[in-house]
Amino acid sequence: MALGRWCPPWRFRREQRLLPPENSPLWQYLLSRSMREHPALRSLRLLTLEQPQGDSMMTCEQAQLLANLARLIKAKKALDLGTFTGYSALALALALPPAGRVVTCEVDAGPRGGRVRVGADLLLPQAEMEHKIDLRLKPALETLDELLAAGEAGTFDVAVVDADKENCAAYYEQCLQLLRPGGVLAVLSVLWHGKVLQPQHGDVAAECVRTLNERIRRDVRVHISLLPLGDGLTLAFKI
Repeated sequence: MALGRWCPPWRFRREQRLLPPENSPLWQYLLSRSMREHPALRSLRLLTLEQPQGDSMMTCEQAQLLANLARLIKAKKALDLGTFTGYSALALALALPPAGRVVTCEVDAGPRGGRVRVGADLLLPQAEMEHKIDLRLKPALETLDELLAAGEAGTFDVAVVDADKENCAAYYEQCLQLLRPGGVLAVLSVLWHGKVLQPQHGDVAAECVRTLNERIRRDVRVHISLLPLGDGLTLAFKI
């Protein structure tokens, strides 16, 4: 209690719970004692950071966490919404067994799709993961509808949502249908540069992310954790 009002326990000593800034020596120490990045992944990450909007990609620590979760649950099938240059798809493919499959979605073969080709042409052969990655160049909702129509509901082990925020609620629902019980659904950029606290009028993306965060928090179909990695990472474990 404080001044007659109850304060949640996590509000005390809040500064001790926040991660250090990414450019701090402590954060660099954390990464140096944690990361085991495949050479092809590292090359692709550095290449991606040179691209326009390259800093919006999944971070290396996020990718490693998802890969380790995939290994932990012995995943064989994964969904990846928002291919970009293929970093997340490659990270998942490396974590899957030889017969594993990653269905990765990018909206088209335009400027962003061209960056998909950069990763696919230069680095997937280096990692010898081409046979695991199924790239779908069309709107992700179409691919998800096709997978559901093909009877693949409940057959995927991992799903990663890192696509446009306007459709994030639809992505979440369809990915949840495609996941098996015990599967992991990861949603990236759930803090949206802090704009989820007070979305500005007309900021549709921030409002969509804020609404999805509330939906997931109340969703009794999943167990959840929202982690302060990158721009926020929600892990939803299907019950």
